[in-house]
Amino acid sequence: MTAGPDMVLEKAYASHGLICGVDEAGRGPWAGPVSAGAVILNPDQIPNGLDDSKKLSHARRCALEVEIKTMALAFGIGFATVEEIAELNILHATGLAMRRAIAALSVEPAYALVDGNYAFKLPCPVKTVIGGDGKSKSIAAASILAKVARDRLMEAMDSQYPGYGFARHKGYGAPAHIAALKTMGPCPEHRMSWAPIKLLLKDAGPVETSATASALKPR
Repeated sequence: MTAGPDMVLEKAYASHGLICGVDEAGRGPWAGPVSAGAVILNPDQIPNGLDDSKKLSHARRCALEVEIKTMALAFGIGFATVEEIAELNILHATGLAMRRAIAALSVEPAYALVDGNYAFKLPCPVKTVIGGDGKSKSIAAASILAKVARDRLMEAMDSQYPGYGFARHKGYGAPAHIAALKTMGPCPEHRMSWAPIKLLLKDAGPVETSATASALKPR
């Protein structure tokens, strides 16, 4: 059994000043924005059970979200829209969401521990950590905030664009989502630059339904 995340990295970089963990959610889905969380934990008041958000149940993530926001020294959440993903590509849109998350912090961090191996251009120096959400409690906390915030947005989007099942699959390429795309066509929140969607719609041919027409009305 592997050990869960700890504060070793935070302590190693503490001499620089306040350390924030940064992580994203939603790089892979076919619809919706990409989100990012940034968290500066209080070393004297850390929620129990912080871990990679994917390893936690929905209920546990929601409970930890409240604890993180209550106990942390600072937290921020940022999004990059579908339009920004199309314009910048998903990698650079992720960096934009991370910069917005850090900008939303109430205090300025001296260093960012970022999940993954890509050193995004952020407002402070960056230390990349492969598998960071399972190693650093700060990154784990950021992963939870990013995931819960995006899930909540996708649930709201389900009411705005009914029929796609966004509340269930959160925009990922689930069978129900694929079936809805074939029947209804895309809505404005679909990532039209995504190769799977391009291929799916090419194979399905033109689709025009009342649901599609309604979805494509200006917001």
